[in-house]
Amino acid sequence: MSLSGTAAHTTAGPLPPLVARALAAARAHGFPYSCRPEQGRLLHALAGGARGVIGETGTGLGVGLAWLASGAGEGVRLVSVERDPQRARAAAAVFADRPDVRVLHGDWRRIEKYGPFDLLVLDGGGQGKAPGDPPADVGRLLTPGGTVVVDDFTPATAWPPLHDGRPDQARLHWLTHPALDAVELRLACDLGVVVGRRRLVEGVR
Repeated sequence: MSLSGTAAHTTAGPLPPLVARALAAARAHGFPYSCRPEQGRLLHALAGGARGVIGETGTGLGVGLAWLASGAGEGVRLVSVERDPQRARAAAAVFADRPDVRVLHGDWRRIEKYGPFDLLVLDGGGQGKAPGDPPADVGRLLTPGGTVVVDDFTPATAWPPLHDGRPDQARLHWLTHPALDAVELRLACDLGVVVGRRRLVEGVR
């Protein structure tokens, strides 16, 4: 979720039709917090490597989910969860003609029963950033070799990465997770994302 993600797509150039449809819904509902185009393009590329199920927390109005669905191959299923009931209904309508896409309403943990995932995008719960929001258990929710994406970080300029002048515990959780090979990617001067791949054998790089 980005503060100006919906508006940022205005100058993003040609977009997949499904992404354009989700953006129209976001604008119609006055929802500014869609993923940014830089994030969307990364999700589109990563979705192309999925073979089974893609999961997402924090559907919003479905812009990130549309990037994922546009990049996913035939036979891949996508499930996303949104805690706001009105947004969940509106997002589900965006994908009404896509039987491979399911939008759920509720807490992010609702998607757990649809795993394990080849690709899991944590954008609305399970990131471990907020009090009372424990990080998702990727050792259980990812397939061996599966990928997790945790977005909306300010790019780090030192080690350890800092947040409000203190070590960024949420980011360190993902970058040093024993089940993952993880890296921070700088998508823009003000936007970073952590991408981690679950190790085929835990503890072995």
